Amino acid sequence: MEIINKQDDIKYLEARRRVKKLKGFYTHLAIYILVNLLIVFINIQDLKPGESYFQYKNFITLFFWGIGLVAHGLSVFVPQFVLGKDWEERKIREIMDKNKHK
Repeated sequence: MEIINKQDDIKYLEARRRVKKLKGFYTHLAIYILVNLLIVFINIQDLKPGESYFQYKNFITLFFWGIGLVAHGLSVFVPQFVLGKDWEERKIREIMDKNKHK
């Protein structure tokens, strides 16, 4: 009975950690969208008559922050796809087994 509870506790902690990562990414995404919409709005207000919005200077924040957002997304979502759903658990068991035999 004790082993089952520990396994449930481990799974709960893993799920909790995963949810925190997802929440962090979605918060980052929401702030990215809101701030960049605000920047677009401000830049449109500052346009002179006949001036085009599509200039390099209007996309600097969007581009570089977007790179950071993509990196954050990859760190949250890619390990699940690349390493598989149970990779961490298998690796933990492997390391624990190696330590038992020492």
